[in-house]
Amino acid sequence: MPRINFDLQQLQAFVAVADRGSFRAAAEQIHLSSPALSRRIEKLETILGARLFNRTTRDVELTPLGRVFLERARTALDDLESAMLSISDIAGSRRGRVTVACVPSAAIHFLPAAVRSFSEKYPLIRVRLIDEAAGQTLTSVVSGECDFGISFMGNQIPGVDFEPIHMDPFVLAMPRQHVFARRKSLSWADLGNERLISVARSSGNRQLLDDALAKAGQNPSYVFEVNHIATLLGMVDAGLGLAAVPRLALPVSHPTLIGVALKNPEVSRQLGLATRHGASLGAPSQVFYEHLRNTLKSRK
Repeated sequence: MPRINFDLQQLQAFVAVADRGSFRAAAEQIHLSSPALSRRIEKLETILGARLFNRTTRDVELTPLGRVFLERARTALDDLESAMLSISDIAGSRRGRVTVACVPSAAIHFLPAAVRSFSEKYPLIRVRLIDEAAGQTLTSVVSGECDFGISFMGNQIPGVDFEPIHMDPFVLAMPRQHVFARRKSLSWADLGNERLISVARSSGNRQLLDDALAKAGQNPSYVFEVNHIATLLGMVDAGLGLAAVPRLALPVSHPTLIGVALKNPEVSRQLGLATRHGASLGAPSQVFYEHLRNTLKSRK
């Protein structure tokens, strides 16, 4: 098929004249002199080998071929604009900055790995992480301090839309050489003679555990309490006791610690992504949000 050499400005000039019904009005619309506009239309007609307008001293009318060509020209311009906007959106999603608030237990091991795989694919998007308690994470979401949050509570908080994604069970963290390390599961009743370590009562994880254990008639005592999961795991690693932690905080690949499933009761937390109600994510944030959603869903 032979190519027709014309430029975009000729199409835009043609559509402007057709819309306004006047060369003068069209010239004003596209900020061009009337003679220059006329030359563009004449050149387009020469290229097509057909008249597009019937010109009189008073007005301008489309010829039958001009009406057919107008429909095609509008479609071509609309398609071109859509293509340019689409490419712009894609390019915009590949650079920028994302701020995410995250509960520390997910920030220890899961999030760094997720950020690494994301950065390999989107090296021009910078990710800023705010690791804080579950309640503070949601406060940051509502205030707009972060683009979205990763938390295990949120659907009960006003102003937050919470998408539950991953059920994260609690396991008993212990050194790999511990006598319980070969067990597939443990009952809370098995821990009566063990030294237990816990996060503070103000922790969302602790509150969730206390509520579930109270309903099951269990009331464990703790020899140490700390504020952060990372500190808790350090104390377990030092041989100071055992601790119930979310599975996500203790990966299977940990070099010195292992997590054994806890039963009777089995306690889990629902991890998900939190966004401010009514707010829309920017392109980079949306890309990272979807990456985290897919990464969490893929975990067993």
